[in-house]
Amino acid sequence: MLKVIPGGGEPLFDVAATRRLEGLEAADLPPHALMRRAGLAVARLALALTPHSHRIWIACGPGNNGGDGMEAAVVLHQWGKQPWVTWAGCAERCPPDAAASLARMRDAGIAIQPCAPDHADLCIDALLGIGGTAREPEGALADTIRQINASTALKLAVDVPSGLNADTGQVCRLGVQTQHCLSLLTLKPGLFTANGRDAVGTVWFDALGVSDAFFSSVLPVARLPGIPPLRQRKHASHKGSYGDVAVIGGAAGMTGAALLTASAALHAGSGRVFVALLDTAALSCNTSLPEIMFRSLDSLNLDQMVTVFGCGGGNLSTDLIDRVLSSQSPVVIDADAINSIATSSTLQNLMMMRGHQHRTTVLTPHPLEAARLLGVTTPQIQADRLAAANTLSQRYACTVAIKGSGTVICTPGQTPVINLTGNGRLATAGSGDVLAGMIGAALAQGEAPFEATCKAVFFHGGTADGWPADQSLTAARLARSISVNQ
Repeated sequence: MLKVIPGGGEPLFDVAATRRLEGLEAADLPPHALMRRAGLAVARLALALTPHSHRIWIACGPGNNGGDGMEAAVVLHQWGKQPWVTWAGCAERCPPDAAASLARMRDAGIAIQPCAPDHADLCIDALLGIGGTAREPEGALADTIRQINASTALKLAVDVPSGLNADTGQVCRLGVQTQHCLSLLTLKPGLFTANGRDAVGTVWFDALGVSDAFFSSVLPVARLPGIPPLRQRKHASHKGSYGDVAVIGGAAGMTGAALLTASAALHAGSGRVFVALLDTAALSCNTSLPEIMFRSLDSLNLDQMVTVFGCGGGNLSTDLIDRVLSSQSPVVIDADAINSIATSSTLQNLMMMRGHQHRTTVLTPHPLEAARLLGVTTPQIQADRLAAANTLSQRYACTVAIKGSGTVICTPGQTPVINLTGNGRLATAGSGDVLAGMIGAALAQGEAPFEATCKAVFFHGGTADGWPADQSLTAARLARSISVNQ
């Protein structure tokens, strides 16, 4: 069993793949062996979390997730604990494995209780698991979920919290909010993106004794990022060794966005950073960052530098977008540049052409910008962030990072990444501009687009994770805190 933390690089499997793995493994094991292993894992974590617990409420559902809970009850009973088991099922419709666990529990002398206990030290949610995504809980299930959420006990979910879609991270209107979640056999993508991270608390993983080699028989739908390798600068190097970044943006009233991007690119190690402000009357020098060089658009040779385009861009002209998309060098497209491209089929065709010509492009939309590009609504993007990122990546033959809780990064031909770093403190104006600058700097220093984006997203979130609790996090502070060695 392991605690899932940033940097592990674990594969993520959707429900369909998990079902296939369950079937393959169960074929080589005695009957009900996987469920017994699951119950043992749940019991072990329960006692690790609350070693001195007296009463443990196990809320069991009608399917195999409930069977896992019943197996845990048998083990806890053997260990001298007093499991209080409620069951929202009936014997006539009980799946075979869960029915065997029900019989084992009854044979152990554990009674099914008619209602939740008055008090519990730990509540184990074994109601729905990965099977609870088809519809909103109702009836006795809904009542039990309300009682779990109202309980003051520490909460542990078996596999996924009830009401959470294991594939997408969407949560039913009525779902369990837990402090801990033990994912069994596989890690699921929905635990780490959309609403998943708020619903699951700390994620633990137990492969139930299945070897790593076994998982190669089924392809993961995504993975968590590993710790990106740190860059070590050679003594015999100079500013030209680390590339040039051109930031184009900063229309009237929005110059701060472009300057934040430039600051991030500078602190992330780009050799030189140029800024072409669309508000040409705004600035010619930034005294707080004198290293940033201000230039006119016409003076920049975009074929010889990475372009970060659109931060604070306002209404961008078609000619300017055409010029940037025609560049031979890598381009990071953010914010208003995404919005402008979304309104024009001509510009979208230019984007597609750029991809087919194998020119490096990185798109960094937030969910609303992704929705505009795909011609759908923001809730539709959030309903399946992984699918949306894959669609954009395939359509434009580029690297895409859909920002938000569990940023999803996709590029054609590679397993998508769902980032695990970051927290709600990044929900502040300008943090996306900082990320765009970081990606631009990584590209300028020779990183491949997918690796550059994964690395920038990882360290962008990691900086927020390590931020002092007594200090406010602003985008300007975030940019200044980036380490060049990242």
